[in-house]
Amino acid sequence: MLIGNVGRDPEIRYLEGNQPNGNQTKVATFTLATSERFRDRNGETRENTEWHNIVAWRNNADVAEKFIHKGTQIYIEGKLRTRSYNDSTGNKKYTTEVVVDTLQLLGRRPEGEDGAFQQRPAPEQPQYSQPQYSQPQYSQPAAPAQPAAPAADPFGGEPTDDLPF
Repeated sequence: MLIGNVGRDPEIRYLEGNQPNGNQTKVATFTLATSERFRDRNGETRENTEWHNIVAWRNNADVAEKFIHKGTQIYIEGKLRTRSYNDSTGNKKYTTEVVVDTLQLLGRRPEGEDGAFQQRPAPEQPQYSQPQYSQPQYSQPAAPAQPAAPAADPFGGEPTDDLPF
């Protein structure tokens, strides 16, 4: 799980292959920066930024193509994949990528981009006002009620005895 800002616009590629419906498989690649801030022993604030290579396939690649641009804040869930390749000089190189399972856009929506996202005005918040306090009205307590006459004991005891045995 990563939350960060996109470092560059996604690069979209289509893989060749025989798809039953004639569509080609889409893949999007881009970088993601994740940062953490902390205080060192001297009390100074430090920031550590890590860069991740992100690979999004099919529907996630569609979302990346339409909505993700440099600077977009996103949340992704995925798995790490390390692969090797030969560079231009023939040396074997390794790279680790995050293959996206879940992608979610975060942050503010850009204003006026192709009408895809229009920033809605913030709902008006009701103004807080101090509740009006009124002095409570006290009245004289009612006279105490007269105690009820004791009921006759069904067991033949004296009426002032409150124990049933």
